[in-house]
Amino acid sequence: MKGERTETRLHYGWVVVAVSVSVTVGALGFGRFGYTVVLPGMKAGLGLNAVQAADLATGNMIGYLCFAVISGMLSARFGARLVISLFMLLTAAAMLLSGLADSYPLALAARTLTGIGSAGANIPVMALVAVWFAPRRRGLATGITVSGASIGLVVTGRLVPAILRHYGSQGWREAWFAFAAYTLLAGVLALILLRNSPAEKGCVPVGSTAEDAGGSATSRLRTDWRLLIRSGKLWHLAGIYFLFGFSYVIYATFFVDYLTAEAGFVIDRAGSLWSAIGLLSVVSGFIWGSVSDRLGRKYGLALVFLLQGASYALFGLWRSIPGTYLAALLFALTAWSVPAIMAASASDLFGRQLAAAAFGFISLMLSVGQVLGPFVAGRVTAITGSYSNSFVAAAAAAVLGVVAALFLRMGTVRR
Repeated sequence: MKGERTETRLHYGWVVVAVSVSVTVGALGFGRFGYTVVLPGMKAGLGLNAVQAADLATGNMIGYLCFAVISGMLSARFGARLVISLFMLLTAAAMLLSGLADSYPLALAARTLTGIGSAGANIPVMALVAVWFAPRRRGLATGITVSGASIGLVVTGRLVPAILRHYGSQGWREAWFAFAAYTLLAGVLALILLRNSPAEKGCVPVGSTAEDAGGSATSRLRTDWRLLIRSGKLWHLAGIYFLFGFSYVIYATFFVDYLTAEAGFVIDRAGSLWSAIGLLSVVSGFIWGSVSDRLGRKYGLALVFLLQGASYALFGLWRSIPGTYLAALLFALTAWSVPAIMAASASDLFGRQLAAAAFGFISLMLSVGQVLGPFVAGRVTAITGSYSNSFVAAAAAAVLGVVAALFLRMGTVRR
C-alpha cells in the first residue's frame, strides 16, 4: 500500500498476535466455552438442576462483569503485559477450583472467579493487539486474536468427550485440571513475550504510514477519561455489545445440553458438532474483521448480527438435523466477529491511551448481557421444559443488533 512502512523481518506485532491467541484460548476458549461441553457431566456429577446449571454460567458472567471496566483501568495504569499475566494465573487457579468443587456453592464461586480472571486477561489483550496495528490492519489483527476462542471450541469438543470416556463420571473434573494447566502455561508465555506498545521494541504499529505517524501527537492528547462517560458513540457501541452478549451466550452455553437433552444427540456427537463449529469459526474474526476494515465497522456488525439471528431462530424453531446443522454453520461463520470489530472500533475512536479503558467499558455492557442471557434462559427452560423459546429470544436480540449497528457513527472522538 502506498506510503505504508515495510519491515525487512517479521514485525513484532505478529508475535504479539500469536501470544494473544494463546491467551484467548485459555481465558475464553477454556475459561468460558469449556463449560459448554463440561456441563452435562458436571450437572450429573454435582446433581444440578436446570436453574443451578444456568446460574453457574451466570456466575461466570457476573465475574466477567465485575472486572470488565477494572481490567481496562488496571491495564492503562500498570501495562497490559503484567495485568494479562496475573489474571491468567487467577483463571488457572479458578479452573483448578472448578475441578475440585464438591457442591453447588463452591462450583458457583469457582466459576465466578474464572469470569474475573477471563475479563482481566481478555479485555487488555484485545486492546493491546489493536495498539500494535494501524487502523487499516486493526480489524484483521483483532479478528485473528479472537480465533483463540474458536481453537478452544475445537479442543474442548474433542478433548472433553475423550476424557469423559476415560475417567467416567469424574471426567469433568479432569477436564478442568487440563484447562488449568494450559492456562497457566499461556500466562507465563504472555509475561515473557508480550510488550505494552511498539515503542518498547523500537518500532511502529504494523501497517503504519507517514500520515499515521503524524497523527500520533493528537492521539497523546486524548487522555481525558471523561471522554468515555460523555461519548454518545461509546454508549452506542456498548448497547450493541450488550445485545451480542445476551444473544450469543444463550446459544453457546446451552448448545450441547440442548442437543443431548432434547435433540437426541449423544455427548460424542454433540461434542463433535461443537468442535466442528470451533474449527470453522477460526476464520470468522479474520473474515469479518477484514470486512469491517473495508466496508466500515457498522456494516460489518450489521451483517454479522443478521446471520447470527438466523442461526438462533433456526436452532430454536427448526428442530431437525438439517436445521441444527444449518444453524451451526451460520454461527460458526460469524462466531467471534463482534468482539474483533468492537476492539478495533474502540481503538479507532479513542486511540492508544484509552483503547483498553474504552474496550473495558463496552465490555461491561457485554457482560451485563452475558449475565442476563443464561439467567433468563435457565428460567424460561424451567418453566417451558425446553430451550427453544430461549433461542428465539436470542434471535430477537440479534435483530435489534442489526438495527443498532446501522445507526452507528464512527469518527475519532476528540476533546
